[in-house]
Amino acid sequence: MAELKRVVVIGGGMAGSQVAKGLEDHAEVTLIDPKNFFDIPYARLRAIVEPAIAERSLVLHSEYLKKAKIVESCAESATATEVVTSSGEHIPYDYLVICTGTLFQSPPEKTTKLERIEEMKGQNRTLLEAESVLIIGGGPVGVELAGEILNDFPEKKVTIVCSADRLIEFLGPKASRKCEKWLRKKGVTVILKDKIDVNDNLAPPNYETHKHEELKADAHFIATGKKLPTKWLETSEVLKDHVAVDGRLKMEASGTCQVEGLHNVFAAGDITDFKEIKQGYLAGRHAAIVVENIKKLIASPDNAKLLVYKPTNTPMGIVSLGRVLAVAQMPFGTILGRLAGLLKSKDLFIGKTRESLGLRAR
Repeated sequence: MAELKRVVVIGGGMAGSQVAKGLEDHAEVTLIDPKNFFDIPYARLRAIVEPAIAERSLVLHSEYLKKAKIVESCAESATATEVVTSSGEHIPYDYLVICTGTLFQSPPEKTTKLERIEEMKGQNRTLLEAESVLIIGGGPVGVELAGEILNDFPEKKVTIVCSADRLIEFLGPKASRKCEKWLRKKGVTVILKDKIDVNDNLAPPNYETHKHEELKADAHFIATGKKLPTKWLETSEVLKDHVAVDGRLKMEASGTCQVEGLHNVFAAGDITDFKEIKQGYLAGRHAAIVVENIKKLIASPDNAKLLVYKPTNTPMGIVSLGRVLAVAQMPFGTILGRLAGLLKSKDLFIGKTRESLGLRAR
């Protein structure tokens, strides 16, 4: 029997979890992730108003990976043959898959499921005790958080400060207008083209924007500041020449999800430089291509006909506004209401994501 090929997957988020799961029956898979769990991203904000959802939305890697080895550490560097972790392991590979995604800078992300649950409970206590809430950031994270708060605590005063010209800027102006109109109708104060510095001195009840507008709130939530963890890429022997100016990995123009010029190195998710909006469902599509292409290369290294990923040129997206409503930009148009909410808001794709990992939806 032929010796199994070694696949190292770096990052256990939306893409990495799918790649590791999809390949563990076909290769000797090692998943490297500083966390011992996969945090289903669509549920992060509802967990602030309903921490109990964590029982379904936080999935231990050991729950869905039955054969893969799990290394709880960070990648520190990579050569053409191995990955070195921050805890000192040297992990050899035949195929490397980079799925490191993006991280929130503040607060630092928790590394265990138990710590993450306690963080959610703490955020919930903060919210329960507050009569007024300031949300810093008007992208999908800030808007969805506002929607969750308004759904469960309609009496709370909510303010959103957004540095952009409009809310949820990743979607078109029509979606932004519909969303802003809905929020204002619910009593939300929306401040555009202004920002609040996020630093160690940020604390209730007094806040000041760059334009010197003074605000008061009993609590604040930060919905900005996601970054690419790219430092290790720039110092890695095999990867440093394949990092774009914005920190993402340069991908093969052919769309095979291979890193440019590297036959056995793949990438999926936010770390790729595909010209498209970075969204969870697209990371899942990247992962599916990576899984199939590595399987093809294992079966036929010299003659594999690889699948091709085609970036999404027309931005699509659904932003939940609580448990029932959502604003959706789809190929047929932009809508706000219950129909859009049926697509995402009730279960936030938690059940669907769990099933994709071979777990029960509930």
